[in-house]
Amino acid sequence: QEHGSAVKLQFLHKHFLLASLNKQGQLHYQDVTTGVMVGNYRTGLGRGALQLNRFNDVAAVGHSGGVVTMWKPTAETPLVKMLCHRGPVKALAFHPNGHLMATSGMERKIKLWDLRKFEVLQTLPGQVEAMDFSQRGLLATASGSSVRVLSSSDSSGSHENYGRYMSHAVPRGYQVKSILFRPYFDSLGIGHSQGLSSILIPGSGEPNFDTMVANPYETRKQRNEKEIHSLLDKLPPETIMLDPTKIGTLSRGGGAAATKTTGSDKEKARDREAEKEMAVESAKNLPVKKKTKGRNKGGKVAKKKREAVENAKKPFMVMEKKRKRNNGEESFVVNKLPKSLQRFAPPRKST
Repeated sequence: QEHGSAVKLQFLHKHFLLASLNKQGQLHYQDVTTGVMVGNYRTGLGRGALQLNRFNDVAAVGHSGGVVTMWKPTAETPLVKMLCHRGPVKALAFHPNGHLMATSGMERKIKLWDLRKFEVLQTLPGQVEAMDFSQRGLLATASGSSVRVLSSSDSSGSHENYGRYMSHAVPRGYQVKSILFRPYFDSLGIGHSQGLSSILIPGSGEPNFDTMVANPYETRKQRNEKEIHSLLDKLPPETIMLDPTKIGTLSRGGGAAATKTTGSDKEKARDREAEKEMAVESAKNLPVKKKTKGRNKGGKVAKKKREAVENAKKPFMVMEKKRKRNNGEESFVVNKLPKSLQRFAPPRKST
């Protein structure tokens, strides 16, 4: 009921979210495990095509003005907004690698886009109602009662030269509504006005599968356990982003407050380290004054040497702390702490 008059549906199986686009152009996200509405956004550009990029689970919506917008459940504004056609967008499809997008418009053009640069790689003639990429990169298009399969002739993997690979004509009078490749099998499902058909497309399915990800020959028991495991491994909506490879990596940049280390700074740091090492060595080699009987034990001598080494390091530590405070590095470290831990940071001295 919250979705309204839905015309397009997509399911995010890693997050257990149902995405829908209704007649008013509203995009809804609902968690199917709890029934909670995660997001409800007005696109403001009209309804059109809806497709998921399985690489990052970002939803792409094609609008009547030729614009394609990309959304995630936790953002009220689109992540990407790009003008792809001069007329309404009829169909969308994403390559399994996530970097190639195919769009079809009413001006009888099919465009292949590089999503890393958001540039057009190739423009093909034809107006299609449905498109789909196979696991091996074949592109199937459907228009009227004909189905055409395109293949990339470029062996380098750039996917810039798509040409005709196969074609199929359904009985005259049948209007093709949707097409979908079957994973791990060389077949293509065709949904038309009179039912469902299936044709063979050699080389479309992935022959080398990982049974931990998808097992075409799984038993009923394995299928039931797989559903439980997927519920336990359910990802939160916040993990959806344009570049999912950033998850689990460390931030390379030091931020705006951090200073860049130049060659002269490195030389100064090496000089300070050398002076510190010399001071420590001289403190270790200081002669120990002999005391009276009972006060010249080995433990007390070692303790005095440790105290001498710490006293030699102390001025360098004070100088380093002042240098960091002047460069703003210390305040940057405090600001990088979570709010729950900032109260344990040393208080800032008023200037």
